[in-house]
Amino acid sequence: MGVVLFILFVQIAYVTISTIRLIVMMKGNAKLASVVSFGEVFIYMLGLATVLENIDVWYNLVVYCFGFALGVYTGSLIEEKMAMGYVTVQVITRKEDTDMPQQLRNAGFGVTSWVGEGLSGERLVLMVLTKRKRQKELVDKVKQVDSQAFVVSSEPKTFIGGFWMRRVQ
Repeated sequence: MGVVLFILFVQIAYVTISTIRLIVMMKGNAKLASVVSFGEVFIYMLGLATVLENIDVWYNLVVYCFGFALGVYTGSLIEEKMAMGYVTVQVITRKEDTDMPQQLRNAGFGVTSWVGEGLSGERLVLMVLTKRKRQKELVDKVKQVDSQAFVVSSEPKTFIGGFWMRRVQ
């Protein structure tokens, strides 16, 4: 039973660390990602060696696979809590006369707005850059002002300039 638990926990740890390493790397921190990858591979080799030593017991392989699945889930939860990076949120509202841009600015968000043309008339379009940790707060604020607003978010890879750049960093 000790071998089974070891395999499970090692696999959960390996995949969780692997997920975090991938996220850190995609956010542009190659040095930290390379340090994390050392631990990742070390843990991977421990788990794989244990499974291969005990390959004659079929459920060790099943536990190894189950640990992988739990590791993906655990890594995803941790990534959500870390919420590294930024999001660009585009808001389209029918209310051209709304004070939503100012309300969002008052809440500490940087907002650029313009009037656009929708299927049935003019729309106010807002582009907001914020830290991912504040994305839910931003969306909740938008919903308070206009529950019918169309909201799309994406993760920018690079951004340069802007008057509030010092505040974002």
